[in-house]
Amino acid sequence: MIPRLRPNGSIPLPAVGFFQRLVEAGFDGDIETGAASRTVFSTDNSIYQIEPTGILFPRGVEDLQITAAVLSEPAFRGITVAPRGGGTGTNGQSLTSGIVVDCSRHMNSILEIDPIRRIARVQAGVVKDQLNQALKPYGLFFAPELSTSNRATIGGMVSTDACGQGSCLYGKTSNHVLGLRIVLADGTDWWSRPLDEAALEEIVAREDRVGEIHRTVERIAREKRDRITEVFPKLNRYMTGYDLAHIRRSDGRFDLNAILCGSEGTLAMIVEAELNLLPIPAHAALINIRYGDFNTALEDARTLVALQVASVETVDEKVLGLARGDIVWTGITRFFPDDAGRTTNGINIAEVLADDEAELERKLAEVTAALATGANARHLGYTIARDHADVEAIWSMRKRAVGLLGNVDGPVRPVAFVEDTAVPPENLAAYIREFRALLDGAGLSYGMFGHVDAGVLHVRPALDLTRNDHVRLVREISDAVVALTRRHGGVLWGEHGKGVRSEYVPEFFGDLYPSLQEIKRAFDPENRLNSGKIATPSGQALLKIDEVPLRGDIDRIIGNEIRAAFDNAAYCNGNGACFDFDEASPMCPSYKATRDRRFSPKGRAALMREWLRLLAEKGIDPRQEAKRLRQSVPFARFARRVFNSLNPQNRDDFSHEVRASMDTCLACKACAGQCPVKVSVPAFRSKFLELYYGRYLRPLKDPLVAAIETTLPLVHRIRPAYNLVVGTRAGRMMMRVAGLTSLPRLPRISLAKEAARLGVPLATLPQIEALSPREREQSVIFVADAFTAYFDPEVALAAIGLARKMGLSPFLAASHVNGKALHVHGYLGRFEAAAGRTARYLQRLDDAGVALVGLDPSMTLAFRSEYKGVLKATILLPQEWLVANLGRLAASPSAAKGKSFRLMAHCTERTNAPASVAQWKQVFASLGIDLQAAQTGCCGMAGTFGHEARNRPISERLYAMSWKREIDAAGDTDSLMATGYSCRSQVKEIDNKRLPHPFEVIDKIISETADIPQPDVA
Repeated sequence: MIPRLRPNGSIPLPAVGFFQRLVEAGFDGDIETGAASRTVFSTDNSIYQIEPTGILFPRGVEDLQITAAVLSEPAFRGITVAPRGGGTGTNGQSLTSGIVVDCSRHMNSILEIDPIRRIARVQAGVVKDQLNQALKPYGLFFAPELSTSNRATIGGMVSTDACGQGSCLYGKTSNHVLGLRIVLADGTDWWSRPLDEAALEEIVAREDRVGEIHRTVERIAREKRDRITEVFPKLNRYMTGYDLAHIRRSDGRFDLNAILCGSEGTLAMIVEAELNLLPIPAHAALINIRYGDFNTALEDARTLVALQVASVETVDEKVLGLARGDIVWTGITRFFPDDAGRTTNGINIAEVLADDEAELERKLAEVTAALATGANARHLGYTIARDHADVEAIWSMRKRAVGLLGNVDGPVRPVAFVEDTAVPPENLAAYIREFRALLDGAGLSYGMFGHVDAGVLHVRPALDLTRNDHVRLVREISDAVVALTRRHGGVLWGEHGKGVRSEYVPEFFGDLYPSLQEIKRAFDPENRLNSGKIATPSGQALLKIDEVPLRGDIDRIIGNEIRAAFDNAAYCNGNGACFDFDEASPMCPSYKATRDRRFSPKGRAALMREWLRLLAEKGIDPRQEAKRLRQSVPFARFARRVFNSLNPQNRDDFSHEVRASMDTCLACKACAGQCPVKVSVPAFRSKFLELYYGRYLRPLKDPLVAAIETTLPLVHRIRPAYNLVVGTRAGRMMMRVAGLTSLPRLPRISLAKEAARLGVPLATLPQIEALSPREREQSVIFVADAFTAYFDPEVALAAIGLARKMGLSPFLAASHVNGKALHVHGYLGRFEAAAGRTARYLQRLDDAGVALVGLDPSMTLAFRSEYKGVLKATILLPQEWLVANLGRLAASPSAAKGKSFRLMAHCTERTNAPASVAQWKQVFASLGIDLQAAQTGCCGMAGTFGHEARNRPISERLYAMSWKREIDAAGDTDSLMATGYSCRSQVKEIDNKRLPHPFEVIDKIISETADIPQPDVA
């Protein structure tokens, strides 16, 4: 049995008083000081880990002003704050031992869109892709591009002056900022906009903080103008933050935003931003060029830039290899074909934009002609992507490159600390050769990609920061890269901000660094805002890269064996792909519904990692504890669980906070499929729940849900009584007491009886082995899960009818326990026993050479994940089986006339079988039907999740986000289909509509080749 766990940290008394004072002063947002929240906010996408004292989630500018005002009170002069956006910084920009201020939860509204003036005004917590989604109907977009655009906030973009692909064309965030609403350290609410001379004179005459700031900045810009010109490099990626070189705009106006953009929250808290918008390019195409080596790709990139393409991105063989194993590769593989006898070790992606199609084709012809001539013909080949969806899919692969570098096995993994250097583009090839020689000389592996048109290189050396020799390399490599970058006329921070790397600021700014200190002192004289970053008042030190706690310090305590045993929880690198704002994206439903980062894969991984650390410090191996738990005497175990559950000393057990985060997980596996690092929350959640409930009592619903597959046959025998319970108010109240709700009714149709009436036998091994080889080829065994078999038998009956129309002999697999519910709820001992029995049965059928086809995607895919290691057989998804038998399908000419067909795929299917939707389209296309795929997120039911009373509000919130819109929009001629039983159950529960499974639709439209008796529903 695991022990009670108490986190090491405690909140210092001044901070406790600070939070109380905030409430007294009228702070209306959320204040979180629990160990779970502090653990989750102690990391970002960097190698560092600093636990904050607490986290504030303001609701508006008033909350930020109250925060600043309370901070200014004498009792709290020692407290510091650090603003935080999407939390994906790679250099610890938002990490602090003080208080985090996170605007993403509540301050995320788009306040104004003016399509005539091409201006948008947004709150700091608005996500970039959220803004562009709202702008699309106007034909406009916010231009700066970055790989984290689906979770990066505008406030965070401004704070790092973010940019990425296409920066040579569109510039950086600062190039599109028209105005910033900020709260200063003294609580002043100020709109910073470019000023003409008259307005500037008026402001510098003020006797307040605003006047002091403008006087200081104006004086430095005027007195140091020549030196600024000498020090600041002439780069597309000039030195961000405290940007002295651009205080005076080209029109002569004074622009304080040049100082604020890239200042990483060290000068002010951003409230709102007024942004310049651009028209969406009318036509775009990508030329995807393959090379035999990375250096040739780099050298060729200069040729592409000279041809005036919009942007050029280069990817090396390491990243390309990882992309081939990622979820996005299925959709783009045809654009990167294999070359006979030649290995692709580098690619260039050249973007071409045009106002009309004729211009696009002319530009493409110019580039491809240059690629085919003389010295330029050094590539292996190229493809062109013109379709918008294809272009977006290829860019998606490139965006995921950063995260993909973490998708490797073992403790040595690519890490960020020198990953965004920038040099003049003409120096890039030589610079990279020296950079590679540096890393090769240290014996390190690495992946490289970058915006070669802008001279920016992304590289992450692979290190294991639990090893002291690798920790030392952080300093050695950083110092060497700084020297290398300066030698080539570049900067260390070309894109991702300074953060902990601020110790190098004085070296790059030289004798201008005291000017930065003056500016910091004017804005924040007491060094309260994100202290230790970029610049500090005189006498105060900047952070140093080897004096800030590393994640590896925690990982060293856990140990490599335990880290490897818990499904990448400890290897989450903070990429934040699970913070995707898009309601139509499967990743991550619980975060979307709650906006609570504890309830995300990143949050759960952080909590699991801390839980493992606390166990390790007590000498506990959770794997051995699980074995002992399964071998213990049930009655004795129950008595101890009762005692622990009632004992008040256990109330502060950190395990409770971990369990609270796991409770909201839908076990949809979107993380397992879409996380670049393949963090699988459902897998480590099950291991945690097994141990947690070895110490504490389970809720009543757990044993009921766990036993559902074995009890359904018995319940079906008393169907009227069951339906009375779930269909009446009194019965539903009784179920809620047990923790269950929204339970479906059992239909009158019995699959077993109907199968017998139709002459469909159960698949027994003797019967299958008695078939001739040809008969086995012409047979199919449908592996019906208990939920579909008992609650939605029409799906199995349609599959049977369809198989016969295809000239095949259908069988039904014998009743079996899939065990998914057991696994989800942490009954791992019982799951292993059930899975062993089921695997032996299915494996023998597969060995006989008959196709096995599941009906529900989630249950079927469990045979590939939860059954990994015990089942070699592949249980096919319906569309996989149909694609292999397209020649047997023939549609009735009039069956689909006048109808549109739309598929709503299960989220587990979309994320863990990425070819599934395309396969469904292929099946329907063979029937002459253009199948459309609905863009929806999770329906909210997710197996048994939505049937649990505590989860029902989240379940219904998720359904309303994307599914309800699709259901309400469907007309009489629209044929909506849903592949998942739980999805169909949710639609039935909320909208009282029954969606068919694709099997049912295809069965109705396919040409008849056999007469099938109709079901008996008497």
